[in-house]
Amino acid sequence: MGVDFVAKAPADGLTFGMVNSSFAVNPSLRKSLPYDTVKDLAGITQIANLQLAIVARPDAPFGTLAELIAYAKKNPGKLSYGTPGAGSTTHLGAELLKREAGFDMLHAPFKGSAPAHTELLGGRLDLVFDPFLSVLPYVKAGRMKMIATLDEKRIPGYGYPTVAETLPGFHVSALLGFVAPRATPPAVVAKIQADTAKVLHDPEMRRRVEEQGMDVVASTPAQFDAFVQSEMKRWSRVIAEAGIQAE
Repeated sequence: MGVDFVAKAPADGLTFGMVNSSFAVNPSLRKSLPYDTVKDLAGITQIANLQLAIVARPDAPFGTLAELIAYAKKNPGKLSYGTPGAGSTTHLGAELLKREAGFDMLHAPFKGSAPAHTELLGGRLDLVFDPFLSVLPYVKAGRMKMIATLDEKRIPGYGYPTVAETLPGFHVSALLGFVAPRATPPAVVAKIQADTAKVLHDPEMRRRVEEQGMDVVASTPAQFDAFVQSEMKRWSRVIAEAGIQAE
């Protein structure tokens, strides 16, 4: 609803919206949208990447991604994993991991992270794919076991391994960015982007963003448009191959 409101707003630079990864996923996940993602909306900037993670129960019979993959292959259909919902970036990341590593596991979608955490802590799930910051307190308390983070590089300040260290080239993160009506004058879009980038590059703001488990991006409008379109193509293949449908 929010994106649709922005798409249909006057292109005067007074209305723009904040979007997450669903912006790039929805065109393939939903049969119809009230707007055209590419034709009706212009990227202003990708603000940041949100780091994602894979966690397991403390008593899981594996402690690394390589051990998880080996266990899953020896025990087909036995593992289950939870996410904050069908079609979420974490769900798509798990499906991509399954395909690239060649194993299977059962998906349990929930309405938000908290119910998935409850099921994992109660021993009814083996894994949860979730934003890094969401699971970090449980990992620090020893109630969950960190298996890997999903971006290409390790998160600064933490020693947790990445999936790419086992499967080179693998990377999944959740985007956060600003969009405007497509007809918004380029000069106005450029001004909003420049002001946003200036704030994001302030050392104190960068520190606060990174504390939330995110990496500052501050891309140009052209870079953000290109990234969104590449993500649309990438996830359309995963959605089609996995037969994923919106809840």
